[in-house]
Amino acid sequence: MSGDLSEVEDLLKKEEPAESAVEATEAAAGDMPTVSKEKTPDEADSSVAKVSSDGGMFSLIYTVAKRVAVVGVIYFVGYMGWSVAWLIAPVIFSVARTQMRKKTELRRNIAKASAIATEREMILARIDELPAWVYFPDIERCEWVNRILKQVWPNANHFAKGLIKNTIEPNIQKALANYKLNSFKFDRMILGTIPPRIGGVKVYDKNISRNEIIMDLDLFYASDCDINFSLGGMRGGIKDFQIHGMVRVVMKPLINKMPLVGGLQIFFLNNPNIDFNLVGVVDLLDMPGLNDMLRRIIIEQVGAIMVLPNKLPITLSDEVPAVTLKMPEPEGVLRVHVMEAKDLMKKDFSVVGKGKSDPYAIVTVGAQQFRTQIIDNTVNPKWDFWCEASIESGQYVEIEIFDKDDTSDDEVLGRATVEITSVVKKGQLDTWLTLENAKHGMVHLRLAWMTLSTDRNDLSAALAETQMLRVTSMSTAILTIFIDSAKNLPQARPQSKPDPFLIVSVGKKQEQTAVQMRTDAPVWEQGFTFLVANPENDSVQLRIVDQKTEKELGQLSYQLSSLLTKGNLDISSEPFTLQKSGPVSKIVLSMSLRILKNAPSLEDEVESTKSTVDSSLSRTDSVTSAAQLSKQDSRMSMGQLTAGGETTASLQEEPCTVSSTATVSSATPPATPEYRDSTLIHRTSSTTSSAGFAGLGRIQLTLRYSVQRQRLIVIVHKIMNIPLKDPSNVPDPYVKLYLLPGRSKESKRKTNVAKDNCNPVYDATFEYIISTAELIGSELEVTVATQKGFLSGGSPVIGIVRVQLNDNEISQQGITTWYDLLPENYE
Repeated sequence: MSGDLSEVEDLLKKEEPAESAVEATEAAAGDMPTVSKEKTPDEADSSVAKVSSDGGMFSLIYTVAKRVAVVGVIYFVGYMGWSVAWLIAPVIFSVARTQMRKKTELRRNIAKASAIATEREMILARIDELPAWVYFPDIERCEWVNRILKQVWPNANHFAKGLIKNTIEPNIQKALANYKLNSFKFDRMILGTIPPRIGGVKVYDKNISRNEIIMDLDLFYASDCDINFSLGGMRGGIKDFQIHGMVRVVMKPLINKMPLVGGLQIFFLNNPNIDFNLVGVVDLLDMPGLNDMLRRIIIEQVGAIMVLPNKLPITLSDEVPAVTLKMPEPEGVLRVHVMEAKDLMKKDFSVVGKGKSDPYAIVTVGAQQFRTQIIDNTVNPKWDFWCEASIESGQYVEIEIFDKDDTSDDEVLGRATVEITSVVKKGQLDTWLTLENAKHGMVHLRLAWMTLSTDRNDLSAALAETQMLRVTSMSTAILTIFIDSAKNLPQARPQSKPDPFLIVSVGKKQEQTAVQMRTDAPVWEQGFTFLVANPENDSVQLRIVDQKTEKELGQLSYQLSSLLTKGNLDISSEPFTLQKSGPVSKIVLSMSLRILKNAPSLEDEVESTKSTVDSSLSRTDSVTSAAQLSKQDSRMSMGQLTAGGETTASLQEEPCTVSSTATVSSATPPATPEYRDSTLIHRTSSTTSSAGFAGLGRIQLTLRYSVQRQRLIVIVHKIMNIPLKDPSNVPDPYVKLYLLPGRSKESKRKTNVAKDNCNPVYDATFEYIISTAELIGSELEVTVATQKGFLSGGSPVIGIVRVQLNDNEISQQGITTWYDLLPENYE
């Protein structure tokens, strides 16, 4: 061990040129924990002389000017008699900004040093950031790959330049145009001499096709690039571009001729970490909002090319058709239900200190991003937000929660991630996640994995499920479409060929191909993915447009119901005649439709639920028969009394609809002796002649809990037989609902007011977002009140009902029954 330490010390003491990663890092980071070396006076004098000889006069003038500016500011503040805060605030801001830039620069220098270092130096410089093969035995070392990359990097450099110029630049121009910033252009692109570095490689040998090779690469790229661009007459540049993430390389298809692999698909499974330094116009773009906007656009364009579901295809053999590599191939669809969060941090300030927050959540799956609505003034938001994303295994779901702020940047309230592989194994996942980078807070997610089926018979089950969820944004199928080419397009302007691009839309989603310049036979070879609500009704709309004149060159409408009749639900490289175009204008397409189907574990749950429903229906039949017999017996005894002493003569003539629940259900009786031993009987007839045990009337409610939607549905039907104590003072009743325990404003629901009515009908539906676990320990408080004084004391409350929600019937079929209104002060 001592020998190893001495060897490390010798390595650190060696005087090497800039190729030594450790010394390069130490030189760039003046505040790193290294042994300081003080200079002698002679050395200092020689350093000053050297600076002066190298143009140090300008540096001296600049330093003097800075000192004069500082002293001048202090003098000006004192002269004007301003508060010392005018001086302290800018100083604090300047120091904080300087420290932040030092940390950023240190991180970039360490990354750059690690990229050019040998393996030994890299481990010494990044001891807390060791490569993946050190920790994971299934990830192998690949130093030989790094040596090959170093050799071929000058050639790959030219390919990367073409990719940036031809793909990234037009997309950035389009994105900046939305902000009224035009004329963006890359002027010079030098990607530098530092190649990407692979920290480890994992090759998959299980659960893959025989016609492909799949491997994941831990990519780390810290370039010494020099990229210049112009933006609206201003010039700037990008330096120290860095990217770190897991890259998947798919080699497919395998062929019998050299090079044995037909092509490559290269993409990031998840969003990589991207960082870079803006120079030139950075002083202008460092204004709040502008810098972040430009950075965000550049990062988004990188994701639009190489982050799933987007892939970078590379064809290696002309024998392989483009559709094989470029048509999207999702493994499935992930359905995400962002239900709620609790105990979030308070970010908004009020008069007495920090108040609450205005939270919203952003769900990210690869390059796909979804945003919930903003819930104002709460730390326990309930979003009930649904979204769907096409995915591949190996990805993860990231959810970030922000506090909306109109005056400054939105503040982060925390983030959490879920590995999709865990959802794939279980079929569905219902979990509370503790938020990271936050003092406290949790978020509630429900995730379901949907597999892809080619059986058209599965569509009816998918449609039934979406109807059961009652969420209009849910899909039943996924469509992948490959836009190959078009030919014989008409001219958009005299004596000039068009600059065509194609717009394809399904439902509300719209995608667009790249522009092909000066051609009437464009070849796009681009694939897109669309989630389809109902293939029996939806259609694909395509329009070919000339970029310069914006004139439509042709269109096509294809009904997806026709695709349902095709074998395997797809068509391959089929030509279609364009409408509103030339007589021989055609477009070549490939389309594939897949029905969304619950994962096996979800199917098992559906079967279990079905058997439960069947048994419940059988029990319902027996209950109905018993109720009919009881009704016949009641006709034989006209004087039979109810538990409250009321006769049932009027009920004999009313139609009685018996629900799937028992005819007698329990409720909490009042604590007074006259009611303690009584049994409350709740009938499901449409009317009732009884005024209840307390003589305050009865209320009819429907209670149902949706396990899939995690919602409690309450329907307030009607109230009957409210006693009229004063004929001149008819009540104006309304109903208030609260969830207990913890009566809060968020759980308050209220019906409309029924004017002058002792038998009001509401038929009002209310919903609560609540998990199954919370439902068991909760109860519903129903208060009937009036806008006019009802009791002698002037209380507006007519009566109260409290219903325990741990009844299994509520979760299984739901119950509809009458409840007796009880006094306000009962325990």
